[in-house]
Amino acid sequence: MGVSPLVWTLTIVVLVALTLFDYFFHVRKSHAPTLPEAAVWSASYLGIAILFGVAVMIFGDTTMGVEYFACYLSNEALSVDNLFVFLVIIGSFAVPRVAQQKVLLFGIVAATVARTAFIFLGAAFITLFGWAFYLFGVVLLVTAGNLVRPTASEGRTANLAVIRIAKRFLRTSDRYDGDRLFIDENGKRVMTPMLMVMIAVGGSDLLFAFDSIPALFGLTQNVYLIFSATAFSLLGLRQLYFLIDGLLDRLIYLSYGLAGILGFIGVKLMLQALHENNVPFINGGKPVPVGKVSTTVSLTVIVVVLVVTTAASLLSERGRVQNAVANARRHATEYLDRHYEVDPVEREKIFARLLREEGQIRALPMEYRARIRESDELMDLLERAHRAHDGYNGS
Repeated sequence: MGVSPLVWTLTIVVLVALTLFDYFFHVRKSHAPTLPEAAVWSASYLGIAILFGVAVMIFGDTTMGVEYFACYLSNEALSVDNLFVFLVIIGSFAVPRVAQQKVLLFGIVAATVARTAFIFLGAAFITLFGWAFYLFGVVLLVTAGNLVRPTASEGRTANLAVIRIAKRFLRTSDRYDGDRLFIDENGKRVMTPMLMVMIAVGGSDLLFAFDSIPALFGLTQNVYLIFSATAFSLLGLRQLYFLIDGLLDRLIYLSYGLAGILGFIGVKLMLQALHENNVPFINGGKPVPVGKVSTTVSLTVIVVVLVVTTAASLLSERGRVQNAVANARRHATEYLDRHYEVDPVEREKIFARLLREEGQIRALPMEYRARIRESDELMDLLERAHRAHDGYNGS
């Protein structure tokens, strides 16, 4: 692994300390984070991740530093795609906004532990089986192909097996009681939706590990760098969720960018597998003289793809339409749910956001407005939100 046990221990201690600090000084007291608050915390964790990468360059070497940053950026990009599923899960369980931070933190901690196990299993798999890189390459290429399919980019769902299993075999409740995980209901001890959501968030992130872990091994075989890049990217995922909340649906080309990155790493893995080949039925078990892609080239490709797809998404008219409609639907649903936010001031802020998004919809070109008006479900939802607001203010 190229890193001493002392460095491993110090890194784990720092990560645990950051998580505990985050919980006791920020998440423990349930509250809805403001945009400036989310921006400060996101910038802080990004700065810590960058400083760690600089330390890797100083105490290790430049190659290790480049590999770390390539792994961190790839994992961060793939984590943004996770946020779409987090949004669906939290919305489907109608998690009160003040409780969302705690749900995300516990879910992400569980995912970090599970991903660490996957990393060590992946390292053992590569060591024991010479054909492992072929398998990882195929997995990434298949995943890249799935991401460019319309159903993959538009059909994100929270219908996870972990949710169905939990509901079938565990006693669950449909009501929240603050941030409690268990309550007594009809004389029985049952799980609240809070614990269900934590299980769902952790389970969904675990599913994403099947894509991200092979991709990281395609960038480096240094387990320490893969572990640290994964841990630091997940550590800042909760803050990123609240920072880009409301902009997720605008990233309409993100799936294509991720497909390009995973496809590129998949090809890189295949070339590496051929270069180190020992599979008997390929070239008689001898290495195949093919070129190799350096980690510096990989990092450059990752950065360019992410910049291009993000810029294209933010400049896209279709992305602006999709984002406005999704946010209007979400805020109307939140306003109609009296359990989502009980503070009158915060409820008024939700309705103000809804009005702003309706204004954005009215400012769209005629062809988009006509298409939106054809959605009876959306129009009915917005009308009910306005009636509820009028009735609340008139009472």
